[in-house]
Amino acid sequence: MATKRSRLIFKPLVFLVSLIPLGWIVFAIWSDTSLGTRYMTSDPTQKLNRELGDWALIFVIVTLAVRPAAQVLKTPEIVSYRRMIGLFAFFYALLHLSSYIGFDLQLNLNELIQDVIKRTYITIGMLAFICLLPLAITSTRGMIKRLGSRRWLKLHMLIYLISILGAFHFYMMVRAGFARPMTYASIIVLLLGYRVWESRRKAAAKALRRKRASAT
Repeated sequence: MATKRSRLIFKPLVFLVSLIPLGWIVFAIWSDTSLGTRYMTSDPTQKLNRELGDWALIFVIVTLAVRPAAQVLKTPEIVSYRRMIGLFAFFYALLHLSSYIGFDLQLNLNELIQDVIKRTYITIGMLAFICLLPLAITSTRGMIKRLGSRRWLKLHMLIYLISILGAFHFYMMVRAGFARPMTYASIIVLLLGYRVWESRRKAAAKALRRKRASAT
């Protein structure tokens, strides 16, 4: 009962907190336009695109971190927020892609195709978005039932590939100041390492239980 009550409180809170980055970007654009500030720098189109991409990757990383955090902190209830956080990762990735196509390319689809073919970091970013798309589509409870929990879990393992592609996309996109992409990449490596360690630990524990059961 207490868990259900806490979800009623924290789910809207997580939702609102996840909208803060977008709220800040909207405020920055309004402030620069109306008040003459320079929050979006001298190149607002590039700033907008990079901010949205940055937050998409951050939400992917947070999605990866939810289960390890739940296990380390022994608070399994926070796993229930992972799906919402993952959807926000897709939301910001969609805005990032829309900003690129709409503002950078001026809806020129031919130029988009040429960029995907010729620019490696665009190719990697597009591949990451394509991998993210089926995860967003299958995020509902109905789709989990249709796919079955085992197949659904296998499909959603794509989040690890997406995180790696996203980190590469960010690293290849910047020309200077590699601290942020390297920080994100380091966190992703740690989370992947934890996943491998946890899988091996569970496999070893399962093998030990089988050995004990066969010995009795």
